[in-house]
Amino acid sequence: MGDGGQVEVRGLLRDQETRCEHYHSEVDIIAIKFRCCRRYYACYQCHARLETHRTERWTVEQLQHEKVVLCGKCRNEMSFKQYSEHGGACLFCHSRFNPGCALHYDIYFDFSRGA
Repeated sequence: MGDGGQVEVRGLLRDQETRCEHYHSEVDIIAIKFRCCRRYYACYQCHARLETHRTERWTVEQLQHEKVVLCGKCRNEMSFKQYSEHGGACLFCHSRFNPGCALHYDIYFDFSRGA
């Protein structure tokens, strides 16, 4: 199981469950670790607003061994595979995630490189 540790999440946060100014519904409870700075942000818009560097996407190869998603409810980190293959819910606490996050995968992940 995960450790439920105290991972720092950055962004224009509204609460401790990673909801932000841009995404704040009941199911908006994940943060994504950005490859470029290795920091968790509530969303890509928060990252763009608070950082000065360009966003770099994770390659398929990097996603094999890196934890890149944080559940805002239980604070456990997950690999992309754990996150994406668990039926839209946290592997650890079973809280539901926003299915609309999949629309933004291309911002965070480059599935065309590094298989």
